[in-house]
Amino acid sequence: MKVKIRNTFLILLGNFLLALAVGFFILPYNILSGGVAGIAVALHSFIQIPTDVMVNALVIGLFFVGWILLGKDFAIKTVVSSFVYPVFLTLISSFLTPPANLDPILASLYGGLIAGVGIGLVIRTGSSTGGMDIPPLVVHKYTNISIAKLILITDFLTVLLGLFAYNLETVLIGIISVFTTSYAIDKVLVVGGQESKSVQIISAEYDKISKEIHDKLNRGTTITLARGGYTNDEKNVVLAVVSQNQYPQLIDIINEIDPKAFIITTDTTDVHGEGFSFGYRV
Repeated sequence: MKVKIRNTFLILLGNFLLALAVGFFILPYNILSGGVAGIAVALHSFIQIPTDVMVNALVIGLFFVGWILLGKDFAIKTVVSSFVYPVFLTLISSFLTPPANLDPILASLYGGLIAGVGIGLVIRTGSSTGGMDIPPLVVHKYTNISIAKLILITDFLTVLLGLFAYNLETVLIGIISVFTTSYAIDKVLVVGGQESKSVQIISAEYDKISKEIHDKLNRGTTITLARGGYTNDEKNVVLAVVSQNQYPQLIDIINEIDPKAFIITTDTTDVHGEGFSFGYRV
């Protein structure tokens, strides 16, 4: 029940932020962003329908397309967003006055960032914001092309559509919104993750190194057998994941035991398991 309440809150908050970005920045300043807002802005010069009305119609229409082509499970996960988002957008467009004389570049930047945060919050719950997420999902179902690639292609084509109605400067400003939205989504999806270091150690003293990691750092290790590509010799590799502040101590341990050890370090942004996601923090 707590998870359902949290997820419902995140879906509502995410859709409110997305509606705020669209109603306060993107539509008033005709920003050619990705998604249904970008399509509404691009088509507005050809179809004289208010952009907020066009956005709401596209969101609800695409929801039913997704229901038909993607099934009941998709519809259940998306129904809240598809009907709450238009309500938020209508309220924001009606009662909030956008800032006057704001630089379109700033409107594109902040509109993209706020929209990305909102979309990211919804995605974290396993749900979808609907809208222009649906065509890429439909194409993916029948082609198995990466969803991320399809979304990027869809957003890029949406921005290019503006070339027929606006000018190159407007398109370039719109691309700012597309990339800032993508950046914000990525950051929201990894927020709260334990930033750590994944370290692979190749050494003849692998047993000693592994034991010291257990005893001094209270971290587990995995030992795998590898074969040298040039020498064809078999070697043992120690894999350990440690927190950021433990990493210097790990390097000291390795250098003390085997100064010639070969070390490969990779940054990690999200680690789950005992010692990381079960409340143990160093």
